[in-house]
Amino acid sequence: MKLWIGSLCLVFGLDLVFCQEVRSEQDEKMSKFDPSQHLWLEEVEGEEALTWVREQNERSLSELQADGDFEADLADALEVLTSKERIPYGKVRGDYFYNFWQDEDHVRGIWRRTPLEQYGTDDPEWETILDFDQLAEEEEKNWVFKGAHTFHDQESGKYFCLVALSDGGKDAVVRREFDIDLKSFVEGGFETPEAKQGMAWEDANTILIGTDWGEGSLTESGYPRIVKRWKRGTPMSGAETVIEGDLTDVSVSAFTIKRADGTLLSFASEADTFFTDTTWWLPGEGEEPVKVAIPPKSYLSGAYRGRMLVSLQQDWELAGDQSFISGDLVSFDLDEFLSTRELPEVSLVFRPQKNQALTGVSIGKETALISINEDVVGRILRLERDGDSWSIDPVELPGEGQADVAFSSIDESLMFISYEDFLTPTTLFQYDPVSRDLSGLLSLPEKFDSMGLVAEQFFARSTDGTRVPYFVIRHEEVDFDGMNPTLLYAYGGFQISLNPSYRSTIGRLWLEKGGVYVLANIRGGGEYGPEWHQAGLKLNRQRIYDDFISVAEELIERGITSPRHLGIMGGSNGGLLMGVMLNQRPDLWNAVVVQVPLLDMLRYHLLLAGASWVDEYGSPEVSGEREFLGKISPYHNFDPLKEYPVPFFVTSTKDDRVHPGHARKMARRFEEAALPFFYYENIDGGHSAAANQIERAKRIALEFTYLKNALF
Repeated sequence: MKLWIGSLCLVFGLDLVFCQEVRSEQDEKMSKFDPSQHLWLEEVEGEEALTWVREQNERSLSELQADGDFEADLADALEVLTSKERIPYGKVRGDYFYNFWQDEDHVRGIWRRTPLEQYGTDDPEWETILDFDQLAEEEEKNWVFKGAHTFHDQESGKYFCLVALSDGGKDAVVRREFDIDLKSFVEGGFETPEAKQGMAWEDANTILIGTDWGEGSLTESGYPRIVKRWKRGTPMSGAETVIEGDLTDVSVSAFTIKRADGTLLSFASEADTFFTDTTWWLPGEGEEPVKVAIPPKSYLSGAYRGRMLVSLQQDWELAGDQSFISGDLVSFDLDEFLSTRELPEVSLVFRPQKNQALTGVSIGKETALISINEDVVGRILRLERDGDSWSIDPVELPGEGQADVAFSSIDESLMFISYEDFLTPTTLFQYDPVSRDLSGLLSLPEKFDSMGLVAEQFFARSTDGTRVPYFVIRHEEVDFDGMNPTLLYAYGGFQISLNPSYRSTIGRLWLEKGGVYVLANIRGGGEYGPEWHQAGLKLNRQRIYDDFISVAEELIERGITSPRHLGIMGGSNGGLLMGVMLNQRPDLWNAVVVQVPLLDMLRYHLLLAGASWVDEYGSPEVSGEREFLGKISPYHNFDPLKEYPVPFFVTSTKDDRVHPGHARKMARRFEEAALPFFYYENIDGGHSAAANQIERAKRIALEFTYLKNALF
């Protein structure tokens, strides 16, 4: 807009002093911007705020839903998301396979099971354990299933279960004890009020629980800081405190690790920051917690062959000549630790190469599997211990895509591995740890026409010379003339990796229509391990944004697309990325989908879970960090005189992780500047902005209708 004013002066011969006065007046208005004028939009369910939300929803949806593509996109998204042709993932418990399932007949979903010998057959006989649509109707609640914690009592063979239920998809849940065999909630069993909470079974009659115990029991981030031991048949108020953290901690939570002999070891993780933890062993009633002297940026990965495995996220110097580097998997003798309560000698188990990153350790009854990234491609390695040495062998996979251990349990010999890539639907394999054979169990049919499509990996050079990988999925016959509608997606934070995956909705609603899809593996993620993430922390965050811009510029240089036809999308931390891109390079894109975003970076730490993220972004309470956050904060750097692409803000009223006020306030700035924008706030849905598959399909259809209108 400033350029427009200057051009106006030149074209119409207006006095330059007059034009400068116009600019000065507008700049002065910007400098007088008062963020407090929008605080009413932070009242999540305030009457004034929700009235504004409904007005924006009605305005945006009336336009997008009237588009000729919307109904077709919605039908396609619904067909994909509610299809019964999906792999039923879940867990093996004894003689049964358990699965949570949603489709057009079960919108909220059902928890069900089938005999293990039937799983993987053409027509398994499923038995419904708990119907959440029925439960929601009976209790007049918008229940969303948030998982179940189970405990297997080996003496009786019985499974004890606590089901987590969220009202509308929030992170806050209630937990109720459920009898799997009787298919009913346990009268007088364990039950908790709604809160952000975590728990672990110690035995059939005891749970360790961190929750909201009343005033002062939560951290500044809004998570539990006190873990208590709660005995069956006693009031929750009488639970015994096991460990108590500080107000400044992010959270304190309990977890258990099972050994091969079936015994459970109880631990607590005191998250001092989002990325650093103090780990405590909880020996039992009447005994003080014992600190496990591992580095703050590391975590216990399980007990295997008498050793405790530890994944390192930082370098570790020990007494003598012992030293390990960030990304290593190490171990120590577990029995020695339990008897001496001191850290024994530590040894190296696995060290990733420079182009690799350890992403997970899965322990089964017969063996353990290590998951790694190798230039963003997934690999699975088998881990064995023979005497004092470790052996590591690759598991043969069908291609160069993403592989994950879908199920493992120290109680079960069965292990499942899933494989997929951009153009290959997911196949679930059964891994035999004895024969080491990988046999196909279930495969998805194709959900979109991939004929003629190709997936390629490239590397862009960021401003500091770093090679940044990205994938391009396109039709093999596209012309490199800059005319291809292209959607660029990235996340760039919290050590979360984005790997090749079969995205049915993107395939059906975008690739089939002639669009190009690009996935950028920018810094901040975990694609190359802890260092790749830590390179973009706090004051170094501009590197992440430079990486993203570099990928976009290379797409344009290659002739794949042009700013007129380039759109971008990201959610949560990726939503912050989108907001920054709106301000820093509005010239590079013609569409920006900003999903459940952080946008006010000077108040984010005061909203919901925001205080837990200062280790990622920096703190507005620290002068140097506040100055940097002020420079990147999308909300504060909005310029009413700038020529922006028309953005689409998507959020959820029930998101109790990233406050909907972020999207509301940024959209309000566009509204006040009389600049066009789209806005959709789902009244339910939690952090995914959708509480069920129907709502998810609607959101996706709206987004792709918007993208096609802008980019084709």
